[in-house]
Amino acid sequence: MQSIDDKIISSLSKGGRGVAFSAARFAHYGNADAVRKAIVRLCNKNTVIRLARGIYYYPKIERKLGLGIIYPTVDEIAAAIANRDRVKIVPAGAYAVNKLGLSTQVPMNAVFLTTGEGRDVKIDNGRKIIFKQAGQKNFVFESSFAQLVCIALKEIGKDNLTQQQTDTLKQIINEQPRISEMDLKIMPEWIKKLIKGFYNE
Repeated sequence: MQSIDDKIISSLSKGGRGVAFSAARFAHYGNADAVRKAIVRLCNKNTVIRLARGIYYYPKIERKLGLGIIYPTVDEIAAAIANRDRVKIVPAGAYAVNKLGLSTQVPMNAVFLTTGEGRDVKIDNGRKIIFKQAGQKNFVFESSFAQLVCIALKEIGKDNLTQQQTDTLKQIINEQPRISEMDLKIMPEWIKKLIKGFYNE
């Protein structure tokens, strides 16, 4: 009879390395305490790595170039947390601006809007993932790209958008599927007008 530890490793192996997960993924293998203790044992053996409180990682290892463990991105860690908590998230603040490509500055902490509770999650090297509770209007977009564009532009502000950012945004938008009229209706008037102007040029 397989132990919970073995069942977890077997499941992770089938899915492949490079997966961030929570104990909730293996709830069907036993009660919450037993599953948590099994994961702690796997952490002690360095079979899995603890990324943040309640979030773990089955490490992807690059051996050919000797790079060792390839850690997940902040987005992947945030997605694992959102999946565990069954909430929706979207990049926000300076992180959204950088992710869209309108800034080269990578913020120390990654901010996400969430349908869940607001909180800070410590990851590595003093960095945090910051979840800010937000209204449902931020999560009604048909397209995640349109959602990111709207949130990033609201962060920058109408009067602070530079010509370079405008030119970059035009290029980015025209490389993506056209934003739907439904999503445009959700956006502030100045953002909607800006995007429609790109399509008409």
